[in-house]
Amino acid sequence: MVHPIAEANETSPFGSLTPDEFYSRHSVSHGSEFITNPRGLKLFTQWWTPLPPTKIIGTVCVVHGYTGESSWFVQLTAVHLTKSGFATCAIDHQGHGFSNGLVAHIPDINLVVDDCISFFDSFRDRHAPSLPSFLYSESLGGAIALLITLRRSSSRSYDGVVLNGAMCGVSDKFKPPWPLEHFLSIIAAVVPTWQVVPTRGRIPEVSFKVEWKRKLATASPRRSMARPRAATAHELLRVCREVQGRFHEVDVPLLIVHGGDDVICDPVCAEELYQRAASKDKTIRIYPGMWHQLIGEPEENVELVFGEVVEWLRTRAERATTDGGGEAEKVRTDGGA
Repeated sequence: MVHPIAEANETSPFGSLTPDEFYSRHSVSHGSEFITNPRGLKLFTQWWTPLPPTKIIGTVCVVHGYTGESSWFVQLTAVHLTKSGFATCAIDHQGHGFSNGLVAHIPDINLVVDDCISFFDSFRDRHAPSLPSFLYSESLGGAIALLITLRRSSSRSYDGVVLNGAMCGVSDKFKPPWPLEHFLSIIAAVVPTWQVVPTRGRIPEVSFKVEWKRKLATASPRRSMARPRAATAHELLRVCREVQGRFHEVDVPLLIVHGGDDVICDPVCAEELYQRAASKDKTIRIYPGMWHQLIGEPEENVELVFGEVVEWLRTRAERATTDGGGEAEKVRTDGGA
C-alpha cells in the first residue's frame, strides 16, 4: 500500500485534490474539533476512521514533534495507518498547528503530556474501547509518547509504541553551540520567550532529504521557522535527560525506526533506549543514510519504512486480539536502505 505522500506536491499535502476529495480517494472519514484544556487553551484535535469494507482492528494515537502539526505530513501518515484498519487521532500541541498558545513554545512538557493523555483516552473510549491501542510518534513526540507510557497512575496502557526519529537525545551536530548551552538555564529563567537560541541549521533543511518535500514542509502557514525560545530549548534538553534516565522503566512493546544520518535526534540514543528498555517485545531499525524525517526520503525508502511500521502495528493488533499478547520478540537490524 503506497504512502499518501506520493500524491503530495511542494505546496500541498493533498496534491491537486481538496481535503474532502483526498479523504474520499483513500476511503477514510475525517472529523475534527477544538477542546479546551484546564489552562483555558483551545487545542485542535482530529481523527480518521476507515470506511467499509475495511474493519477497525485497533486505534493509533499520533504524537507530532516540535514545530510540527497534525494537518501536514503527519496527517498523511495518519491516513496511511487508517487505511490499514486503525481508527487514528492526533492533537496539535499548545502553540502548534491550529491550537492556542505562544507559537512553538513548550516551557513545560508535562502539561503537553496531560493534554495528550486526556484526548487520547477520550478518543479510545469513543471509537474502539475494547480494541488494541497504540501510540505513533515522531521526533519530540517520541519523548512525549514515552512519558505517556511512564505515567502509571494517570494513563491507560497501550499495546505498543512506534518511535519514528524519537528525541531521546539531541545530536551534538544540532545543539546550540557552547557556551550558550551552558548558560541556557539562566537565559530561560530571565527571558523565557526570547527567540535567541541558535541551532546548527534550520529544521526542514536538515530533516527532509528530498528537496520538494523540504519545500512542502516550509509551505505550511502554521510552521514556525524562527529560532527556538529560550525556555523551550531548555525544556527540550531537560526532557531528553529525563527520558534517558528512565529508559530502564520502559516496558511497552516498542518499534524504533531511525535514520542513521539523523543530525537532529541522535540515533545513538535510540540505540541506548533499545538496549536498556525492559520491553520484552522490542524492535529497532536504524536505516543507513536516512535523515531525521523518514517521510522526507525518496519514495522507495518511504515505502520500506512505513511498510514495516504498518506490518508491526497490524501484527501486534492481531496478536493482542487473538491470544492476549503472544510471545516476546526482540529484533535488532541496521539494514534496509
